[in-house]
This record gives sequence, C-alpha cells and structure tokens, in this order.
Amino acid sequence: MTAHFTFVPFPLEYTHPMSSTLPPKLESVVNAFAHAPKSLRLQALLEYSKKVPALPVRFSEHRDQLEQVHECQSPFFLATEVENNKVHLFFEAPPEAPTVRGFAGILLEGLEDATPEEVLNVPDDFYREMGLSELITPMRLRGMNAILNRLKGQLKTAGYHATA
Repeated sequence: MTAHFTFVPFPLEYTHPMSSTLPPKLESVVNAFAHAPKSLRLQALLEYSKKVPALPVRFSEHRDQLEQVHECQSPFFLATEVENNKVHLFFEAPPEAPTVRGFAGILLEGLEDATPEEVLNVPDDFYREMGLSELITPMRLRGMNAILNRLKGQLKTAGYHATA
C-alpha cells in the first residue's frame, strides 16, 4: 500500500527567507519541504516524480529540440518555451530515476506559468532550503543545480533577463 502525502501551503503571515526571490508556487513547495519531517521529505520527492508528464509529440518525435543535462547521473533532457510571458517546462527522465524526476516535478509545480524573470531570479541553490541536502548525495544535488541552470540558460538565450 502506497501512502500519499499532500503538503498544505503555510499561512501568508509566514515569511520564508527566500520568499522575495521565489515565485509563489515554488515558495509553497519549498516551505512544505522545509517544515516536513525528514522521514517524509524523501517520500514527498518520490511523489513529485509521478507528476512529470510524458513529453508532447512535438518533442518526443523531435528529440533534437531537447537539451541534455550531462551533469545528471541519469539521462535527463529538458526544453523551455515562453508563451504570453509564461514559462512552460518539458522534462524527460527515466522512471527508474525517481530522484531527478522528483526534482523535475518540483520545478514543474513551482515554475510552470511563472514569468521568465521570476524563473531567472530563483536562487541556484533554492533546494537547500528544502532540506534535500540531508537526503540526496552531493552528486545528485549538482545535477539538480544543473537542471535549473539549463532552464535559466535557455531563457537567457531567448533574450530574457533577471530583474534586480
């Protein structure tokens, strides 16, 4: 039997140290992880791995439009699109790589429909506030950092800039 965990966002009066730089949906995810017992954080990460949808046909049939993140221990590919000033994220990682898929699920949950500027302003190490460094090896954390940096790189290449 699989347990399902639902994290409830914290009340508005709670201010997370990174709250000024995180989009609201990502801030909610970070807060939930940061305040969850260590024993539940890994379980929650695995739940997020199930939230990564299959690639749309335009990417699955044209894989050359995806960028590989070589720093990840498992094959990981991504693409970003911006439509009406909203970022859309696309990820591909094998099901047998639940850690990296979980991080992709967190990014999808927290950054989908954010503005390019909001994504570019996310601190590169935002995941440390989630307590993931207690659960994941430094090599995997490096891969997570690389995924975020590739997303940002694609947005910068498209001409977007972080705000001061």
